[in-house]
Amino acid sequence: MTPLLQVKDIAKTYGARIGCTAVSFDLYPGEVMGIVGESGSGKSTLLNCLAGHLEPDAGQVLFDTRSAGMQDTVTMSEPERRMLSRTDWAFVHQHARDGLRMNVSAGGNVGERLMAVGARHYGEIRSQAIDWLDRVEIHETRIDDRPTAFSGGMQQRLQIARNLVTGPRLVFMDEPTGGLDVSVQARLLDLLRGLVRKMGLSAIIVTHDLAVVRLLADRLMVMKDGHVVETGLTDQVLDDPQHAYTQLLVSSVLQV
Repeated sequence: MTPLLQVKDIAKTYGARIGCTAVSFDLYPGEVMGIVGESGSGKSTLLNCLAGHLEPDAGQVLFDTRSAGMQDTVTMSEPERRMLSRTDWAFVHQHARDGLRMNVSAGGNVGERLMAVGARHYGEIRSQAIDWLDRVEIHETRIDDRPTAFSGGMQQRLQIARNLVTGPRLVFMDEPTGGLDVSVQARLLDLLRGLVRKMGLSAIIVTHDLAVVRLLADRLMVMKDGHVVETGLTDQVLDDPQHAYTQLLVSSVLQV
């Protein structure tokens, strides 16, 4: 099987500080990769390099595009990368406000993503918005409400609907359950797991919560000081960690 994404020796520094270095892996269609580590480990830097939000100092991010096969997204033009982010890629932020238009209605937030890929028929756009609000457990009567009227959990579910409505092939998630109450987290995780499996999504999820990756990720990458120290099948890594740092994470000695 051809990888959907090939990451080759990605590196990013901030002056003398290493963000991430020599990170390489393949991601296959329908696979979810989890990236864990304590604050400052480099996991968010890596995610932002992969998603095109940061320019890496070295390395390649090869994506299997629909039109031209494997292309290096690092060297893509800005318009090409922007179009990729509107169609085959999606990014779920930790704080939903970073991924929503807070002064636009819930339906408008979902509709904007559809319009970005060419949808123009108002009735069809509204119908798809209603369908996706239902999928993320937001009642259609809230379609004209602004996100400012929603709870934190509802805002995050709306952000997910906005991102997934165009059927992306790769979703980047940055601490998608961070800052939410435990009961809200559980509900959101169940929703995400169902959507990922039903849609056959590939995803890369960054989190400090090992319970999140155990539930969502097929494979796991552990980072420390910008380096990948261990990688493997999620259950394998969490149940039988080989690296001392991973052992500390799993035993909750480190506060991550």
